Amino acid sequence: MRIILEIFLFSFGYKDRRLALIKTWNKHNIKSKKLQTAMQQKTLLNLTTLLVSLGFLTVLSPPALHADELAACMARAMRTAADTTTIGELRLQCEKELHAGISAPDTNPEKKPLVSERIHEDKEHVLQPFTLMAHKPNYILFAAYNASSYNAKPFQEQFDDPGLELDDTEAQFQLSIKFPLLVNLFNNTADIYAAYTNRSFWQVYNSEESAPFRETNHEPEAWIQFHPHWQLFGFTNVWNSFGIVHQSNGRGGELSRSWNRVYAWLTVERGDLAMGIKPWIRIQEDAEDDDNPDITDYLGHGEFYASYKWRQHVFSLMSRNNLESGFERGAVELSWSFPLPHWPYLKGYIHYFNGYGESLIDYNHHSNTIGIGLSLTDWL
Repeated sequence: MRIILEIFLFSFGYKDRRLALIKTWNKHNIKSKKLQTAMQQKTLLNLTTLLVSLGFLTVLSPPALHADELAACMARAMRTAADTTTIGELRLQCEKELHAGISAPDTNPEKKPLVSERIHEDKEHVLQPFTLMAHKPNYILFAAYNASSYNAKPFQEQFDDPGLELDDTEAQFQLSIKFPLLVNLFNNTADIYAAYTNRSFWQVYNSEESAPFRETNHEPEAWIQFHPHWQLFGFTNVWNSFGIVHQSNGRGGELSRSWNRVYAWLTVERGDLAMGIKPWIRIQEDAEDDDNPDITDYLGHGEFYASYKWRQHVFSLMSRNNLESGFERGAVELSWSFPLPHWPYLKGYIHYFNGYGESLIDYNHHSNTIGIGLSLTDWL
């Protein structure tokens, strides 16, 4: 009985009262009937409080948490928890993690392959309110030089200004975020996400034309994703998704560009290497509404991705429409993000693009661009 009382009082944080009661218990050897009655009333009150608390937790948390899994999660979490962390906070943390299909961090976690680690981090964040997660790389290029020059003809026609010129050097940036719509579907095997990607091309050094934004591409999309973990030739198929995407530049007249697609995205990983293939089918538009009917001649019907992480460096490759066009209208994109000394918040970023379709306005114009800047997030 004494042991049960000690555990119960310790669980509710009554440390000082526990010590006083234990001393009284030892002194009188449980001879006081009044003390027993008081303790029974206190026990009943605390049990009532516990049941009410559990009732609220049941409403706020998933109903199907297994007791053994919850206990194991809390035991692991206690190894690294701060001294000020309460039992209730650990319990709530473990309930969220078990609901998301992940486990509490261990003191000696095994190194996960990179895409699996990204998926693990997404699942940790998905239940946190007001959280936006990175989708594609987020970066800014302070200077991007195009050796093939940017195409000024569409702007000259739109604004009836034959003398309008574009600088070969500009700034570029990309902001890409995603957020969950539905998670843990079909017995915790699928999730539905939505995302928005903005990529802008800013003629910030073109003072003669008042430093305009030459182009901004908007790309909202939604998809359902699965994590099958199929094994093939030493690679693990960790992520398959099927979605729909709209991409446009939000312009009118001669500058209008847009298209809609349905796509699949299959990703495999092996250690620090991740590769993906993303085939798509364009959703056809009426001929009179189609601003770029030949866009698939330049952007093709899919992309290939590869990323490799070495220490804190990430090297990425994108190839598009090269085989399909006989290497005449394809594109290759290379990027390298690297750590900056004494500045852990951002990484240095070098970006290279050669081919067609760097932006929608340039889908049929060749670019040969290299830029340098900062990266907030990368593929891995």
